[in-house]
Amino acid sequence: MTWTVLFFDLDDTLYPNTNGLWEAIRLRMTDYLHDPLGFDPGEIQELRQTYYETYGTTLRGLQLHHEVDEDDYLAYVHDLPLKQYIAPDPQLRSLLESLPQKKWILTNPDADHASRVLQVLCIEDCFSGIIDVRALGFLCKPDRQAYARALELAGETNPEKCVLLDDSIRNLIPAHQAGFTTVLVGSPQYHQAADYSIENLKDLPQEFNQLWAGRSN
Repeated sequence: MTWTVLFFDLDDTLYPNTNGLWEAIRLRMTDYLHDPLGFDPGEIQELRQTYYETYGTTLRGLQLHHEVDEDDYLAYVHDLPLKQYIAPDPQLRSLLESLPQKKWILTNPDADHASRVLQVLCIEDCFSGIIDVRALGFLCKPDRQAYARALELAGETNPEKCVLLDDSIRNLIPAHQAGFTTVLVGSPQYHQAADYSIENLKDLPQEFNQLWAGRSN
């Protein structure tokens, strides 16, 4: 098998899920639903869970049912001091630079947040581009149409030539069904929707060294 495109999830995939950043983002989401939207604190968690399970993100549910301004929402929930949570990782950069395939970010947040994360990690130049919620027309993983759109934007028509690396099994399942090779990041546990499972991206060469096959030196 020859793979041409690697799609990387952003949060909790390019950095460990133990640093607290994604939890801080979740807290900002909760704050936004309470003020300015005015939801009762007792119903916020259930509402967010319902929208997440139904639409893939809280934002999509808020857009469809409450006409929320997406620009205001995205700016608010991602307004965090990223350097308090993440830092450059030379090993991660070396890994990304060694991979011969084209690499894209495929993320449900917006490109502004993704760009800030990549800049703090010092790996923004390792990727061909960012496919975010706006580029997907506010479709989100795990909607199968989001993966079809991602293929189009990356210039690859054959999903069997693509790999998706993501920390969420929920996001990997439809990609696996569509023909992507899938890598679960953040867990070594086997799952039928993941062709490979790794605790950290730095484990990729050990578990999936076929990605480097045929690399020119």
